[in-house]
Amino acid sequence: MASEGQLDYESILCVKPEVNVYRIPPRASNRAVRAADWKLDAPDWTGRMRVTARGKVAFVKLEDKVSGELFAQAPVEEYPGIAVETVSDSSRYFVLRIQDDNGRSAFIGIGFGDRGDSFDFNVALQDHFKWVKQENEFKKQAQTPDSTPKLDLGFKEGQTITLNIGQSKKKDRSRPQSSGGLGFLPPPPGGKLAPPPSSRATNLNTQPTAGGTDTGCLLDLDSSNSNSVAPSNPSSTANNDLWGDFDSVAQK
Repeated sequence: MASEGQLDYESILCVKPEVNVYRIPPRASNRAVRAADWKLDAPDWTGRMRVTARGKVAFVKLEDKVSGELFAQAPVEEYPGIAVETVSDSSRYFVLRIQDDNGRSAFIGIGFGDRGDSFDFNVALQDHFKWVKQENEFKKQAQTPDSTPKLDLGFKEGQTITLNIGQSKKKDRSRPQSSGGLGFLPPPPGGKLAPPPSSRATNLNTQPTAGGTDTGCLLDLDSSNSNSVAPSNPSSTANNDLWGDFDSVAQK
């Protein structure tokens, strides 16, 4: 329920600076109203229109342009409805049911010179009563209990649950700090240091010096070939015999 302060609060939905008011003949039957039956070129009154809302009720107020004095107003409790009706032959004209403080009512015709003004008037009423409809639906949902079955996730009597939570061990790996900018690695576990490289392994990676290196290589070659037997070369012997024959012929 809205409080009394909320009911007294009035909001403005739409304001149009000029609207024409017409006296319309009484409706003879339930047929649709036509604006062509009015004296459109001679309106009976011209002024300003304000559309306001107080709670769920909208009010169409016709006021003087200069003084703002109220000429007539029409309370609207639903739209479309009997309080505001459209005509059959134009979208710029409406039938409005006005009421005074004593509850007496009368029907008048209103019209706008611009089609955009009539569109804004129509949308303002539609938006207000769309909001009223949503508010009514929210109240119904709040008052209606939820009959859908709810899922029971509670433990029953004697029911237990076991959780196995693994504890992960993280090793604290600290980066080695360099002392003096040399960047030595930390010692291996156990406190034992690796032995320094041997002199023999070091000499293998060094380049030979001039002098003794060639001799060492020759000695290695001689020692490797000392036990080997030079193979016989029959081709060389044959060549020597050929040249021998050539020499013997030449001497003759």
